[in-house]
Formats: sequence, structure tokens, C-alpha cells
Amino acid sequence: MVGKPPVGDFDDSGMTVGSPKRYAAGVPAVLATLKHAGREMGVRRSALTLLKVNQKDGFDCPGCAWPEGEHRSPIGEYCENGAKAVAEEATLRRVTPDFFAAHSVASLAERTDFWLGQQGRLTHPMYLADGASHYAPVGWDEAFGIIAEELAALGSPDEAAFYTSGRTSNEAAFAYQLFVRAFGTNNLPDCSNMCHESSGSALSETIGVGKGSVSLEDMHRADLILVVGQNPGTNHPRMLSALEKAKRAGAHIVAVNPLPEAGLMRFKNPQRPNGIAGHGTALADEFAQIRVNGDLALFRALNRLLLEAEDTAPGTVLDRPFIDEHCAGFDEFAADVRATDWDDVLAATGLPRAQIERIHQQVLKSRRVIVCWAMGLTQHRNSVPTIREVVNFLLLRGNIGRPGAGVCPVRGHSNVQGDRTMGIYEKPSAAFLDALEAEFGFAPPREHGHDVVDTIRAMRDGRVKVFMAVGGNFVAATPDTAATEAALRGTALTVQVSTKLNRSHAVPGRRALILPCLGRTEADVQAGGEQFVTVEDSMSAVHASTGRLAPASRELRSEVAIVCGLAERVLGDRVAVPWRAFRNDYDLIRERIERVVPGFADFNRRVRVPGGFVLPHGPRDERRFPTATGKANFTVNALEVLQVPTGRLVLQTVRSHDQYNTTIYGLDDRYRGIKAGRRVVFVHPADLAELGVADEATVDLVSEWTDGVERRAPGFRVVAYPTARGCAAAYFPETNVLVPLDSTAEVSNTPTSKSVIVRLEPRDV
Repeated sequence: MVGKPPVGDFDDSGMTVGSPKRYAAGVPAVLATLKHAGREMGVRRSALTLLKVNQKDGFDCPGCAWPEGEHRSPIGEYCENGAKAVAEEATLRRVTPDFFAAHSVASLAERTDFWLGQQGRLTHPMYLADGASHYAPVGWDEAFGIIAEELAALGSPDEAAFYTSGRTSNEAAFAYQLFVRAFGTNNLPDCSNMCHESSGSALSETIGVGKGSVSLEDMHRADLILVVGQNPGTNHPRMLSALEKAKRAGAHIVAVNPLPEAGLMRFKNPQRPNGIAGHGTALADEFAQIRVNGDLALFRALNRLLLEAEDTAPGTVLDRPFIDEHCAGFDEFAADVRATDWDDVLAATGLPRAQIERIHQQVLKSRRVIVCWAMGLTQHRNSVPTIREVVNFLLLRGNIGRPGAGVCPVRGHSNVQGDRTMGIYEKPSAAFLDALEAEFGFAPPREHGHDVVDTIRAMRDGRVKVFMAVGGNFVAATPDTAATEAALRGTALTVQVSTKLNRSHAVPGRRALILPCLGRTEADVQAGGEQFVTVEDSMSAVHASTGRLAPASRELRSEVAIVCGLAERVLGDRVAVPWRAFRNDYDLIRERIERVVPGFADFNRRVRVPGGFVLPHGPRDERRFPTATGKANFTVNALEVLQVPTGRLVLQTVRSHDQYNTTIYGLDDRYRGIKAGRRVVFVHPADLAELGVADEATVDLVSEWTDGVERRAPGFRVVAYPTARGCAAAYFPETNVLVPLDSTAEVSNTPTSKSVIVRLEPRDV
């Protein structure tokens, strides 16, 4: 099976490879921001828009979910990639019906994700009829009628799946899940299934809440911060400011990652004089260059060392009062972790034992410890056990429910956490469904629905026939690209609610609709007047977001209006939900959220307070753990060393600095030294020598898995790079084709995009 690279818009013939950078941000970030914003929005529009990003009277950045804090800079609360995300949405470029008349669906499928995204904002609803080669304009009423027709023809509501990306507002997400459950299914896959599902699974089991337990203020007060499997310089750049503040207050920072990342070496804060003209702030005191998938072994080793230190000096290392009062399962955990084999630890991590012991000594010196992580921990087969072991590490010294300490899974997309809070989940709790039934008077389905991977399988097998996505780029975000595309093309209808053109529009079902929606930057005026929406950040703070720009087209509708209009057409009077009133006045949706979702009491008043409010969190606020045992749970997590056959490498998919999730802003990766290209694979020079592959050679990446299917990503340029030995890295979505659909994490079913066994197969150019 070959993943054919799209053609027709650029190639890598002009690509150059330079030295990796040793710092993040600074003057280059400012210049890149101004250049990109000016190109997309123009100078005046850029200034007016960027001054409102993440401000209390402005709109929430459509990029990452990092919190803003109480004190915000009047000149801007955004980073380089946040500015790029805003510019992509507020661009002056337009994709009109004339564009679709000039480009067939087949020709769009030959284009790259970068080219598609660069065409601009969608302006009109578009329809691809059965057998047609081009999308054509369609009215909103007709579009809703097509969807209603296909849904009515299904043998069961479970033959439809309703996807959501993280950018959807709380109000739209609540209305969407309400519509889907009133229709009769829990098939609500979302982007969480592919990123932090492993975090939610592990945290729900161990502390009872599937969210992080720290605040921004906790970050500033920590004694020790471990940043594990995360590249904040590219993926969450505003986090660097929090790390800088923590460092200035005396925190010790340990970076644990297979790749050296510029943002964790040195940060040149462009809002500080020494970030412009000086050396900036050195962040990581220790760089543990761990092998891919070695994190569970590292934390097991640290936990064993803590137990042994307690043996040596009883009553001085572990927080026994906390363990005895608030925890369960300690004895079983301790017996297991004491048996940890150092040879296995060193083989799995690739770290010197002396470095692990040095980190341990720093742990002993630190009363307040935070562990941050992202997809470097969540996309392996053993991701859930790994994160459970992280929780074990924190519980041993009472570092949950203590100021300046806790778990910090850093969510990648604005409001991805809020969507889950609003009920976008294929496995809803009985309590949530009970509240929904009591409020709206209908019996929601109780059987669990499909997550992302199971949705693809169901489409492949003909069990899901209608696929609808509110936001996102499903094709580019999911694993096993060829299998995913074939699955979508086998459906009767695909519906994409989008702001911009993306690859999913070029992979239609028998019939397809593109429904264009407002972006975060745009004013949302309904019959009830100007509306605002709300979002939840990565640290459980809920606040308002109000767009100011004129919409890109008069034909655009808000996500809320699209969902409510569709629900009214599909359901009629089957349920007593005031869809039209919801669409006209979002306060009415918030009133219902208040009565269904815990923590949202007095929602409309509190969210109008500048800065919003923070949702309750039992472990953080009261050291109350709503688990099956009523306590925080220590767990036993087996250490299995990842075995890599001779001549193979472990590949992790990563982002370039010029992209956010599947949106590609440009073809450079400034921090890694790549210019004008994306089809590159980073490999340690010593591994290249052992494999007999020359630096700058062109290779095919071929993944090997137990199903015996050969998955191939052709035409990648090899770049000698200081990765961990035995490991490689390449950009997604280009390498998603290599990730087997059925290779998923235990418990969470998240694709194993960070643990792909590959070989490099040289090719003639």
C-alpha cells in the first residue's frame, strides 16, 4: 500500500537544511509574525485583530488552549503560531463557487494540505451530487434537506457518526451533542480521541477527574517542573512565558524528550528587553534525551528510588499522611515497583543511570512538583500505563492537591477540553445522561458509541453511512490515511462544517456537503442581537470570546446556527428543544448548560465577569478523589521494553514550526533548520552510519506492523539530526499513512503515532 504524495503545487527541490536553533522566539518570531499577518490580513487589519487576541474583551485564539492569566499585556497576548492561526482565519483570500467550478474534486485531491489551506475562506454552502465531478453552490435549506433525507434513510441512528474538532465553542458543542443524542446515537468521536484520550483515561482512573489539576499560578510557584514528551516552543509557545516566570522564581526545569527542542533550551521573550537584545532565559536545567516510549521506565525508576530513599530515612521522603488518608493501592504498587530491573530501565530509556539519579536528587529537594506532558506520552500502546505511573510519582510525595504541584496534560487545541465537558464523548456517564433526560424530557441512548478509530472501522465495514464533522480536517488528522480515505469514500454522505478548504473536502462520500461557518475572529449577530461564545482552557478556566471582524461572506452561519437549524429540520417536534430560540440567543443555551453540567451554576452572570471563572476540581480544590475507591489510586504498570528489529527505527510523527495540528502555515521549520520543505526524516548520524544511509539521501519510509500490510510514505529526504539513538521523526500529516489503523493505545484506543516501527528504503531520484 503506497501513500502517494500530492503533486502540482510545490516540491522539495529548493529545500535547504541548516543548523537547529538553540533558542525560541526573540526577533525572528516577531518578524515571522508580522510577515505572515501582513500577507494574510494586511497591516491595518492585522493590528486591529491581534490586539484583541486572548484579551478579556476580545476573542479566544483559535490555536492552543494555554491559559492567559489575570494580567494581560496591552500590546498582545499571542505567540507567533497563535498570530498565524488568527491570520489564517482572518485572511482576505476567498474560496468562492467560481473556485469550485474551476477545480474538480479529483484535482483537489492531488493538491497538498498546504496549497488547499492557502486558498482562503469558504464563502458559500457547496454540494457534490452523486456522480458529479465538481462541487456546486447550494442553499442552506436545500443542504439541510439533503442531510435530513440521508439520516431518515438509515436503518438505525447508529449508522451515522458526528465528529467534532477542538475549536467548537461550548455553546455549539452542547447543542451538537444534544442534537445527536436526540437523533438517537452516541457516535460522537472527537479530536480528543487522537491526542489526550490517554490522559483522560489514566487520570479518571487514578484521581477521578480526567483533567489537569494545576493552575497557571501553580506553574509560577513550583519548585520542579518536568516537561515530558512536549515541544512548547512550537505547540504551546505561550507556555514558555510561564516557564520563564517559574524559572525566575527559582524553579528547576527538566526536559524529557527524544528531540532537543529550542523552546526548552532558551527563551527570548519578545516582551522583555533581554528577549530582544539579550540572551533571553535558559529554561531546562536538565535535558534527558529519552528514547521513544521510554517514559514509563523513567518514572518507574524514579519511583523505585523514592521508595529506597524512604527506606534509608523513614518519614522524610514519602508523604505518608497523604498516602494513608487519601490513597489506595500503595502496597501493591510499592511491591511491584521495587522489582523494577535497572537493565530494563536503561534499555528502555537510553539514559545514563547517573542522570536518572541526578533527577531523583532534584525531586528530593523539591516540595512542589508539576509534571507536564503532551502527545509524546499519549500516542503509544502503553500510554495509559505511562501516565498512571506519572500519577504514582506525584502521589508518593503528596504532589496533587498542593499549591504549586500536580498533573498538567497540556491540551493542544482551543476548547478541546470544553467540548468534552459539554458532552462531546462517545462514552457518556450515566449521570450526564440522567441530567440531559431530566432537563429535556427525552431518553438519550445509553449504549456507548464509536470513537475516531472505531468510526473509521465502521465506515470501512459499511456500518456507518453518514459522516458529519463540525470543524477539523478528519482525513489529515487520522491514522492510516489510505484506509481512512477509502472508508469515507464508501459512505452515502459526508458533511463538513468548515472555515477553510482542507483535504477532507476532497475525500467525499457518494454525496458531500461543505457548510461554511463563522470563525472566532468574526462578529456573530443573530435575531437576538450580537452573540458571544465561551471556551474552556487547558486549566479548566471558562471565559467569553467575542469576534469583531465582519464575516468573510454574508452566506456564513455560526456553528450554533448550523447545528440548531439542522436539528430543527431533522427532528421536527420529536423532542421539546427550542432550537430556533437557542440559535437566536446563546444565553438560553447557557441556561440549559447550567442545569445539566456540574460547575456551571450562574453561568451567564459569571462568564460576563472579565476573565470568567474556574470550574471545580475535587483533587485540586479539596483533595477529594471521585474514583471507584473514593481515593487516589496507586496502580501497577508493567514495564515492557519496546523491541525494535535490527535495521529498523522507531518513528514519531511531529509538527513543524510552520504548522498547527493539521493546518500548515508555511514550508519552514525554523527551529530545526529546515527551509522550503516538509518531506524530511530526522535520524541520528550514528544510526545512519549503521544503516548505510547517507545524509541527504532520498528514501521511502516503510512501516512494519503485525498485520503484514506494507505502508509506505515515498520520497523523504534524510536529515542527520541529534535525535535519541534508534529513533526518527517526521512531520504529520505526511506520515500518517504509516500509522496502522489497528495499532492503538490500550484502554484509550488512541492511534500510536509516536511508536511506528519503520525501515528506510533508499530510492533513486
